[in-house]
Amino acid sequence: MQRREFSQAALAAASATTLAALPLGVQAQGKPPAEGKDYLQLSKPAPNEAPAGQIEVVEFFWYSCPHCNEFEPQLEAWAAKAPKDVSLRRVPVSFRPDFEPQQRLYYVLEAMGKVAALHKKVFYAIHVEKQALNTADLVSAWAQKQGIDKAKFTELYNSFPVNMKTRKATQLQEVFMVDGVPALGVDGRYYTSGSLAGTMARALTVTDHLLTLARTSKTAPVKAK
Repeated sequence: MQRREFSQAALAAASATTLAALPLGVQAQGKPPAEGKDYLQLSKPAPNEAPAGQIEVVEFFWYSCPHCNEFEPQLEAWAAKAPKDVSLRRVPVSFRPDFEPQQRLYYVLEAMGKVAALHKKVFYAIHVEKQALNTADLVSAWAQKQGIDKAKFTELYNSFPVNMKTRKATQLQEVFMVDGVPALGVDGRYYTSGSLAGTMARALTVTDHLLTLARTSKTAPVKAK
């Protein structure tokens, strides 16, 4: 979903669509991805949290976005086959203040080691069970139903580490100039999305290309002055 579409009316209409509805054939198959068309390169590198020797891929997402819900299985399948030097980091966006409860929910799950168990269940609760999960009370009540202690959840939800992570997440989306989700950042230098690549499936192909560029730049010999 594009940033300008995040109104209640647009969200209701978009819920009936899938990633397949994004324009196809934007880039002819078989041709290498082109900068400015399939991906963008940042003028200044973005903060990177990948361990030494790893290349970071950032997924920008919003739990209530139907396209993010559709993309999740594709991303999981891609990540399962990704080379060992790839580090995937999920970053929940906040285009409006009412996005923040879901940002905090993700980082609480991360702090509790519950992302693997509950990340997909958040999508299910919103897109299948039609739960809003857009306030602190709603996400807290949902977490409690998943067996999470309410007091512990509330403590983490309002904690300094979660405050910092939500702030950094919003700052990172601004550095990458994220204009819609889902979207992908690679090595703190490159950005692609379904809007740029044509579909999110192709965006993953573009990401593979960008990973190759990142590896090449890291292994290129330094020219003597």
